[in-house]
Amino acid sequence: MAPWWLYALSMALVWGCVASSSYHATVAPPQDLRITDPGLLGSLDIEWKPPPNVQMFNECTVKYKFEYRNTGDRDWKVIFTRKLKCRVGFDLSKTAEVRVQTLLEGRCTDDVEVQSDWIYATFQVPLQGKLESEVQNFHCIYHDWEYLKCTWQPGLLAPHGVHYGLYYWYEGLGHAAQCDDYIQDHGINIGCMLQNLTQAEYKDLSICVNGSVAATLLRPLYVTLRLHNLAKPSPPKQLVVSMSASEELHVAWSPPGGETPPQCLEYEVQLAEDQGETKAAWASMSTQMETTLTISRANQSRISCVRVRGRTNIFCADRGFWSEWTQECFSVSRKEDKQLFILIPVILSLSSSLIIFMLIGQCKKRSPAGKPLHESVGC
Repeated sequence: MAPWWLYALSMALVWGCVASSSYHATVAPPQDLRITDPGLLGSLDIEWKPPPNVQMFNECTVKYKFEYRNTGDRDWKVIFTRKLKCRVGFDLSKTAEVRVQTLLEGRCTDDVEVQSDWIYATFQVPLQGKLESEVQNFHCIYHDWEYLKCTWQPGLLAPHGVHYGLYYWYEGLGHAAQCDDYIQDHGINIGCMLQNLTQAEYKDLSICVNGSVAATLLRPLYVTLRLHNLAKPSPPKQLVVSMSASEELHVAWSPPGGETPPQCLEYEVQLAEDQGETKAAWASMSTQMETTLTISRANQSRISCVRVRGRTNIFCADRGFWSEWTQECFSVSRKEDKQLFILIPVILSLSSSLIIFMLIGQCKKRSPAGKPLHESVGC
């Protein structure tokens, strides 16, 4: 039987290992989380300090998981960083919420990621005016990756003679800028055209639409946009439909004009199927970046029309707007139509020959005996 002191020593070693593992498996959260507004239309600066015991983990990598959202949003947006600050966009008409935690991984944790608790902070600007005074139906489209067109309607409580202004900012601009090309309706600004936004692509574009009128406070609208998610290309060009010798249908087109990157486009091809006297039913087929499509003989016997449209694909955007359909709708002859087209000249030729022979026969019957045929009256 082992001595009692050997058993005690073994238990002490086990507890020591457990305590050591427990010690290395904890890390404190960041400190002093703060949110400040630099006056950039919803882009807020978030800063924090490292945890107090970070110097103890020289053999590990220390980074931070930063999450943010507006109150009411279901999902958090996530950023992983080794920095101690971030600048992100919010809708300032709602409360901004942020949270940060420390992530520790390396030899000091046996290469297992250790997470701290979260720390939280919120930010809210003082709101002015009633909610119903805010502009309605704000909508933006990035046409051909060349210009942004935003439109809106006056708020329900907006008084007569209100003046609206659109202001915008993105990383790289020294300060917020105002739109200089407004769309008007009866003298009221209801939209804006923004050009030269290439530097804003794949960045947060902060926009504020504010209204002003004498002696009345109107609530401003704040939005944060991503241009690549608002892109709408022009329709594809040079649509050509042809039939091969093996009666395969070939559809080809060119990418649209403008600055839309060709590698960022996907296409939808629609084929109209002839339903007789009823309205044609469209069947869709998709392609990724390819600008050609071949339809086998078995699948095109009832096709009567072809059209194509495009949009930004999943490799360049989370979403996008479909272009309009190609303007021309190219009709495709069916096999039965082609056979009928071949038979019609043959039938006409045979009918003409038969009529001629019948006329000649009638002329022979009417000719007197012994007289040549060319002297017959009426022939």
